[in-house]
Amino acid sequence: MHEVNTSLNSSERQFPMERTRNIGIAAHIDAGKTTTTERILFYTGLIHKIGDVDDGNTVTDWMSQEKERGITITSAAVTCFWKQKQEEGVVKLFGDIDQRINIIDTPGHVDFTAEVERSMRVLDGAVAVFCGVAGVQPQSETVWRQATKYKVPRIAFVNKMDRTGANFQNALEDMRKKLGAYAFPIYLPIGAEDNLAGLIDVVNQKALIWGPGDVQNEGLKYDITDVPAEMKEEAEAALKELVNAVANKDDAIAELVLEDKPVPALDLKAAIRRLTCNLQLVPVMCGSAFKKKGVQPLVDAVIDYLPCPLDIPPAKGHVPGTEDEAIVEASDENKFCSLAFKLWTDPYAGKLVFFRVYSGRLKKGDTIYNPRTRKRERVSRLMIIQGGERKDVDFAFSGDIAALVGLRNITTGDTLCDESFDISLEPPTFPEPVISMAVEPKTKADRDKMSEGLQRLAEEDPTFRCFTNEETGQLIIAGMGELHLEIIIDRLKREFKVEANVGAPQIAYRETITSPADGEGKFIRQSGGRGQYGHACIKVEPNERGKGIEVENKIVGGAIPKEYIPAVIAGIQEAIAGGVYAGYQVIDIKVQVVDGSFHEVDSNELAFKMAGIFALKEAFKNANPILLEPVMKVEVTTPGEYQGDLVGDISRRRGNIQNIENKSGQVIVNANVPLAEMFGYATAIRSLSKGRASYSMEPLTFEQVPSNIAANILDTAAKRPAART
Repeated sequence: MHEVNTSLNSSERQFPMERTRNIGIAAHIDAGKTTTTERILFYTGLIHKIGDVDDGNTVTDWMSQEKERGITITSAAVTCFWKQKQEEGVVKLFGDIDQRINIIDTPGHVDFTAEVERSMRVLDGAVAVFCGVAGVQPQSETVWRQATKYKVPRIAFVNKMDRTGANFQNALEDMRKKLGAYAFPIYLPIGAEDNLAGLIDVVNQKALIWGPGDVQNEGLKYDITDVPAEMKEEAEAALKELVNAVANKDDAIAELVLEDKPVPALDLKAAIRRLTCNLQLVPVMCGSAFKKKGVQPLVDAVIDYLPCPLDIPPAKGHVPGTEDEAIVEASDENKFCSLAFKLWTDPYAGKLVFFRVYSGRLKKGDTIYNPRTRKRERVSRLMIIQGGERKDVDFAFSGDIAALVGLRNITTGDTLCDESFDISLEPPTFPEPVISMAVEPKTKADRDKMSEGLQRLAEEDPTFRCFTNEETGQLIIAGMGELHLEIIIDRLKREFKVEANVGAPQIAYRETITSPADGEGKFIRQSGGRGQYGHACIKVEPNERGKGIEVENKIVGGAIPKEYIPAVIAGIQEAIAGGVYAGYQVIDIKVQVVDGSFHEVDSNELAFKMAGIFALKEAFKNANPILLEPVMKVEVTTPGEYQGDLVGDISRRRGNIQNIENKSGQVIVNANVPLAEMFGYATAIRSLSKGRASYSMEPLTFEQVPSNIAANILDTAAKRPAART
């Protein structure tokens, strides 16, 4: 364990950017992310007693809901420090120098995927944790895609190598096959399951052997020895494979290989670093975070192979109001620019805004500018977060992740910068909610408190929505799944002291069309004096799935005056949002405003807005409308004897079995199942398998609802109360 003397409250940077790492720990639920993070914090000296998820005393899972459920709900930012220990016969790239590591531990459950999304947007590198038994699981694929989307270099850590059924080679093949990763081991396990004794350092051709120790200190120390004789051939083959893999993509190593010269360990490590930072290679490690084996080499690998803020391309943005691109170079000497990636209401400090500094430095007392709101605010308090603890600091430098206290009018994805450096960085993107339910306070006195609480929770979480259904007058909350909304209700009760009644979950269906059609809308009223007149003709056609809504003005010759065109388009967009067919949001259509007429005296914006609404509704009904439902990608892991019952149950739920595979003595069933059929599945799978099967699911796509089910949905929509005025 390394103790590093650091000062974070200095006007001078204590850690140059080349000695700073911003990393995330990401994986499928229950692969061991939080346990791995906890071990890293112990070895880096941030904590002196290791917590465990099962005991509810880890640093990064500090919310009461996380401790009770044993899962990560919110991404937690932690700053720690590390010094690579010099060991005989082992080459390390950076040597005996203090390094600063900002770690974000992200959730694995799909309901909280927004936390991974916004974290990936601001990270320089990531550790992808995989289960040594299960290999690549559905949410592993999702977080991998998110890391690829934001061009985040990563190293892989195959965890739980001490578990029964653990197989390092299978996990490695899974990464190559399912993720398309150019993945090669830099460490190999010595033994597996109960016989996991240590690791082989492939680059240095050394063995790391952990002693037994007591329960608390097990894995604290390891001995470095020569590779055991029975594994020497395997270790040399792994090194040859690694050298060839690197030579395929790195000219310096390729030259040595072609000339048949030996490849020094230092050169090989430098090449692995170059390729990893350029997203061309994924170094793969292994160990058991729970048994504390392989964690110190993992931290060394974070320093050796993952990029510092100077190793990644400069951040890009645009000048607000223009298409002009702007580049943000990482340097303390440049003007201040940062991205607010997370909002959090802290019970003690108030509203926290987590931000990543891309250039310049920020001092307590400085004024910052928000290009979205065009407003300035003074920085009264700066802090870094150590899980549940907060430490005040006076400065934040380029490359840092920190938190601001007390800022107003901030949303996730806002750029915060110097006023003379007017730029908008690209914000993270988030998936749309797939499930909703009605909610109301148990007492009328709690109505205002509940509205305030839901509003604050919606500010924090971009995938949580809260709105009033205009037809029923009910307050509706929408999110990514049942667990997501359950946590929201629980937080409402604990943090805002509001007891709420909730309705049954509802599916967020979508409406679209299958053929082109025309529509005409007229709004004419004469009631004495000046009347109202608006008239619009439109064409609609299906858009490619996932392309969204496109509305174009194709009016020529002034059939509708220019000043009324925005009103027609506003009416069309209002009808799209409210739905036409069954009251659900319309997606993936193209609309063209092609004709219309106006009255010199009676025409106004309201009349043309109503004409737009009527035209869209008529065209939509003529265009063979259909309902779409969210379909989930479901993975069920079960002992073989329950396979038949579980597959039959999935089929009854309108599920489409994609494949069935055997892995480590378990049967894994992959299926696509409509979300509407997945309510209560946790209880069903427990009873069908006597509690021995488990499942995970994530949103996959929207597909057409079968006609018999669509008819029921339409009947329900027709029986809703008339819209309130």
